[in-house]
Amino acid sequence: MTPASASALLREALNEVQKVIVGQEHLVEQLMVGLLGRGHILLEGVPGTAKTLAVRTFATVIGGSFARLQFTPDLVPSDIVGTRVYSAKKESFDTELGPVFVNFVLADEINRAPAKVQAAMLELMAEKQVSIGGITYPMEKPFIVIATQNPVESEGVYPLPEAQRDRFLLKVDVPYPKGNEEFEILRRMSVDVPEARQIINPEMTLKLQKMASNIFVHNLVAEYIVRIVMATRNPSEFGMPDLTKVISIGCSSRATLGLVNAARALALIHGRDYVLPSDVQACAKDVMSHRLTLGFDAIADNIPTTQVVERILAMVPAPTPVWNGRPGAPATAAAPMAPAGPAPTGPAAPGIQLPPRA
Repeated sequence: MTPASASALLREALNEVQKVIVGQEHLVEQLMVGLLGRGHILLEGVPGTAKTLAVRTFATVIGGSFARLQFTPDLVPSDIVGTRVYSAKKESFDTELGPVFVNFVLADEINRAPAKVQAAMLELMAEKQVSIGGITYPMEKPFIVIATQNPVESEGVYPLPEAQRDRFLLKVDVPYPKGNEEFEILRRMSVDVPEARQIINPEMTLKLQKMASNIFVHNLVAEYIVRIVMATRNPSEFGMPDLTKVISIGCSSRATLGLVNAARALALIHGRDYVLPSDVQACAKDVMSHRLTLGFDAIADNIPTTQVVERILAMVPAPTPVWNGRPGAPATAAAPMAPAGPAPTGPAAPGIQLPPRA
C-alpha cells in the first residue's frame, strides 16, 4: 500500500464518521491520529458535545470490538480489569477478564473514578496488559483507550494525576458547535439518526500503524521537535524568560516521542511519506498542553496551557525547506532542509535529503 492509497482509505473512513458527527473536524482527525500513533486520547468538553457519539461512531468505522465503561465514584479496579472467582465445582479459582479486553475502550467521565481505579488504568494504558493473580494477560491488537472528562463539574470528581495524564498521547478540547453546525445537528438528528458503516478492519489498522511508524523524519525536523520540548523546561534559553515563572514543570520525554508519532500519523493521513514542520505544529497543542504544569500565579490568572504552547511555537524557529539549494525554488528535486534561526546545540545534522514532493 502506498501513502496515497492509505490516505484515500483514511479519508474515506473520516468522511464516514462525518456522516454522523456534524462539524468537529479536528476531533475526528485527532482520533485517527491517535489510532495510527498507537496512543490513547483524552477528550475534554462540556456535556452534550458529541464526545461519546464520536468515539462510538469512530469505533464502528474502524471495526473491532468496543466497550463503553461509565466511570463512577464507587468503581473498583476489578470492575474494569477482571478478578479471580472461586469455583466450588472445581475447588479452584477461575479468572474472569474484565470489559477492557477489546480493541476500543471508551472510558466515559474518567475523572469520576477514584485513585485505585486510576492506578489500575496505568498498567492497562502504558504496558497494554493486565496482571491478575500473578498472571499477565495482554490486550487486544490494536488497542486504544479514549477517555472523556467534564471540565466544569466539581462534585464527585477526582482530577487525573499528572502520571496518568502523561500516558495520553493527545488531549483534545471539544468546543461547542457553531451556529450553522447547530442547525445541521437539529436537521440531521431530529429524524432517523444516520448510521456509519465499517471501512477498515483490525488487520488493516495494524498495517496502517506500521506504515505510520515508518514515515521518514528528517534530522532537522527531529531537532525542531527537541527544541520545542526543551523550551518548556528552560524557556529562558529560548528567548522567553517571562515563561520561567509561568511553567512549573515542563514536558517529559513522552512529549518528544508523542510529537514524532502524531506528526507521522498526520503526514500519512495527508498522503505523504515524510514529516513536515507544519505537521509538528498542527499537533503540538494536543500533545503538549496536558503535559505542562503551570505555576500558582499562572493558574490564578487563568492562563491556559494551550496559550503557552502557542507562544513556544511562535518563538522556536522551524526549519525551512530549501529546494534545489535555493529558497523558494520550484520543488522539482529534493535538497537538505535549512535550519531557521540559531543552530541547535549538539552535533550537526548529517546531510539527509528529503524525499521529492509528489
